[in-house]
Amino acid sequence: MPRGELRIYLGAAPGVGKTYAMLEEAQRRAARGTDVVIGFVETHGRQHTAAMLGDIEQVPRRTMDYRGAEFTEMDLDAVLARRPEVAVVDELAHSNVPGSRHDKRWQDVQELLDAGIDVLSTVNVQHLESVNDVVAQITGTTQRETVPDEIVRAAEQVELVDMTPEALRRRMAHGNIYRPDKIDAALGNYFRVGNLTALRELALLWLADKVDEQLDRYRSQQGIAATWEARERVVVALTGGPEGETLIRRAARVAARSKGADLLAVHVARSDGLAGADPAQLARQRVLVESLGGTYHQVLGTDVPAALLDFAQGVNATQLVLGASRRGRFAQLFARGVGVTTTALSGSIDVHLVTHKQAGKGRRAAAVPAALSRRRRLLGFALAVLGMPLLTLLLKTLPDLTLTNDILLFLAGVVGVALVGGVWPALVAALGGSLLLNWFFTPPFRTLTIAEADNLLALAVFVGVALAVSWVVDVAARRTREAARAAADAQTLAAVAGGVLRGERPLPALLEQLRETFGLRAVSVLELAEDASGRPERAREEHAWCVVASVGDQPPCTPESGETAVPVDDRITVVLCGRRLEAADRRIVEAFAAQAAVALRQERLAEEAATARPLAAADRMRTALLAAVSHDLRTPLASAKAAVTSLRSHDIEFDEHDREELLETAEESLDRLARLVANLLDMSRLQAGVLGITETAIGLEDAVPLALDELGPAAASVGTDIPADLPAATADPGLLERVLVNIIANALRYSPPDQPPTITASAHAGQVELRVIDRGPGIPEDQWEHVFLPFQRLGDRDNQTGVGLGLALSRGLAEAMGGSITPETTPGGGLTMVLRLPAAQTTSEEPQE
Repeated sequence: MPRGELRIYLGAAPGVGKTYAMLEEAQRRAARGTDVVIGFVETHGRQHTAAMLGDIEQVPRRTMDYRGAEFTEMDLDAVLARRPEVAVVDELAHSNVPGSRHDKRWQDVQELLDAGIDVLSTVNVQHLESVNDVVAQITGTTQRETVPDEIVRAAEQVELVDMTPEALRRRMAHGNIYRPDKIDAALGNYFRVGNLTALRELALLWLADKVDEQLDRYRSQQGIAATWEARERVVVALTGGPEGETLIRRAARVAARSKGADLLAVHVARSDGLAGADPAQLARQRVLVESLGGTYHQVLGTDVPAALLDFAQGVNATQLVLGASRRGRFAQLFARGVGVTTTALSGSIDVHLVTHKQAGKGRRAAAVPAALSRRRRLLGFALAVLGMPLLTLLLKTLPDLTLTNDILLFLAGVVGVALVGGVWPALVAALGGSLLLNWFFTPPFRTLTIAEADNLLALAVFVGVALAVSWVVDVAARRTREAARAAADAQTLAAVAGGVLRGERPLPALLEQLRETFGLRAVSVLELAEDASGRPERAREEHAWCVVASVGDQPPCTPESGETAVPVDDRITVVLCGRRLEAADRRIVEAFAAQAAVALRQERLAEEAATARPLAAADRMRTALLAAVSHDLRTPLASAKAAVTSLRSHDIEFDEHDREELLETAEESLDRLARLVANLLDMSRLQAGVLGITETAIGLEDAVPLALDELGPAAASVGTDIPADLPAATADPGLLERVLVNIIANALRYSPPDQPPTITASAHAGQVELRVIDRGPGIPEDQWEHVFLPFQRLGDRDNQTGVGLGLALSRGLAEAMGGSITPETTPGGGLTMVLRLPAAQTTSEEPQE
C-alpha cells in the first residue's frame, strides 16, 4: 500500500489564515470528487473559518475523561475505519489528552499516512523544535507543544500562509482572531509588531531552507552539475596558512553585498591524512568564520582544484574566493598553481583571486623530522662500515661466483642496511660496496680501473638501484612515522573534545585534558593587564599577568615560569609546566590554546549575561513601579481626598446617607491603597530575600474560610470541596492567607456571575494540592507565564484591577514556603490555579513497654 502524502500549511503566528487555507484546499478537492473528511478542525470561534467547513463530512470526535473533566480529541480509529482519500487534521503540534493512543497529534497523522490516507494539516513556526529556543528569546514565551522538524520537512508540500504584521494586528483588533476580552492583552504582548516581524522572518527562512533541500534533491536526481544562482553562496578556500584571515574577511564582505547570502569556508586535506595545514591556524580561522555567521567544512582530496570545485558545485556556490599563490615565480614556471587551475575549470562559478602579504614569497620549508631513531641510524652506519668488508671476505672464500652474483649479494646487503638505518647508512653502504666490488671482483683486480664496459654498467646500475631502494625504504619509514603521529594527534583531539563535552565547565575540562594528554604538571591561562598591553617591559613583570584559569600543582603565574608558552593573542597566553614539548606537539597545543581562548570568551559572555539579567529585571521593575505609582496608586488617593474634601466643605449640606457613602468611599480607597502598598513592600522583601517565614502545619479546611472571610460578601458564592481526611500542609499561616486571597480574588474577578469559582483540594506524592477553578475567559497557554510577572494585567486598563502584583506576589510567597503555583486550562473553558504545598510530616508515638 503506498504511503499517503502530507501537505502542511505553515504560518508565522495564530490568525494568519492557516486553517482557512487548509479548508479551502479541502473544498477544492471535494468539488473535484475526492473523498474528503474532517478528522479534527479547531475554528476557535471564528465565523469565517467555521463557514468554510461547509458540507464536508466530519468524523465525530472522541470524548475522553481526564481528572474529572471531559475533553474531545480526534477519533483516530474512526478515521482509519472510514478510510477516506484525504483527512483534514488541524494543529499538527497539539498534545493529546493523557490516555490517548499517541502523545502527540503528529503521531496520529503518521499513522494515517502509513494507512495510505493523504493528510492536510497546519502548524505555526513557533511550534517547530529547531526554533523553539529562538521563539522563546523573541517572545519571552516557551512553547510546550512542539513537533520535530523532520516530520514537517518530510511533508510532500509545505505552503506558507503569510500576512504582514500590520494586517494581522488589524485582524486582531477587528475581533477576527481572539475574543474581545483578550484583544488588548494579545496586542500588547505576543502580537507586538517586533515579535510578528521576527516570527515571520523565521518562517520565511525555515521554508527557504526546505526549498533549498528540495532544489538540491532535484538537481541530484536530474544529474544537474551546473550552478543555479537561486541564492548567493560564497565559498572561501583555506590552506591553513597565515593568509586565511584575510581571505575570510574578504569573502565575508563579498557575501554581505547580497542579502541572505551564505558564507562557507572549506579546507582540502590530503586524502592520506599525513601532511596538512597548521591545526592552530585552522582552529583560529574556523572560529573567525563562525563568528562572521559562516560555516566551516573540511574535505579530502589529492587534486585540490578538483576537490574545491566538487565542493563548490555540491553546495551550489556562486562565488569562490582563493588566495594568490604563495609559491615563488620559479616554482610557478613548472605548475600553474591551484588558483589558476581552479579559475580555468570553474565554469559558471565566479572566482576571486585575493592578494595577500605572503603571495609570491614561497612556502616556508617545514623541518622534516628524522624517519628513524638515532639508535637505528647508528646501527645502520655500523652495519655499513663493518658489514660490507665482512661480505667481501665471505665472497672471496666462495669460488666460481660471477660478477653478477657478487653485485646481487652486495645489493642485498645495501637493502638490509637501508631497512635498519635508513637512507644515509644505505648511501654509505652503496658507495663502499661499489668500491669493494670494483677493487676485488672487477677485472683488473686490486685496481679501480674497469676493463670492460659491461662491468662499468653493472656497477652503475648497482649504485643506482641501491640508492633508489634505500630512498624508498626511508620514505616508507617516514610515512609510517607520520601516520602514527597523525593517528596520535587525532586521538588527542578526540580526547580533548570529549573532555570538553563531559566537563561541567568547558575551560577547566579543556585544560585538564590537555595536562593529562601531554603528561604536564600544570597548565595556566594567563591574561595581560590592560595597562601592560603593547609594553614588552611591563609584560615581563609578574604582577602584569592574571591567572584566569589553571589546573595542576603550582600553576605558572607568568609566561617565563613555564617550560612552554603559547600566545593566543596580544593579551592571552597558555603556559605549560612539567616538560618541554616537541615542535610537533606545540602545533597541537596551539590549536587547543585557540579553543581555550574561545571557551574563556564564552564563559565571560555567560557571566555578563547572568549579571545583566537581574539588572535588566530590576530596571524593568523600577520602570513598572513608577508607572504604577503614577497611575494606580494615585487613583485611590484621589478618591479618598475627594471624599474627605467634600465632607469638610461648608458649601454643601450632606444628609446622613450621603455622608455614609462618602465615608465608605474614603475607607475603601484607603483600604485599596493599604493593600497595594503592602503588596509592593512584600514584593520588595521577596526580591531582597528578607521576607520572614514561620512555617507550621496548617489545615486547608481552616485556611480557606479565613481567606474567604477577608474577601467579604463577594466570596459568599465560592464553592469548596475539601476532604475531611486531607493532610495538613506546611506553610506560614499569614502568608498562606495572602496567597489564597489573591488567587481567589483573581478568580472572582473573571468568573461569570452565574458560574462562581470552585475550590477543591487533594493530596499527592507528599504534596497538598489546592485548585481554584474559574469558568471565565481563560488565558492562552502561551500567556501563562506573563500573568506571574509584576505589573502585568494582560491588557486590563480599568482602575479597579490594581497594579498587577497579586499573582506575582502569590507565586513568590508560595515558592518561599517551598510550594508552587501553576496554571491549568479548566475543561470546558476557564483557568485553574493549582497551589502545591509540602504536606506536613505526621509523627506517631508508640507506647513504651
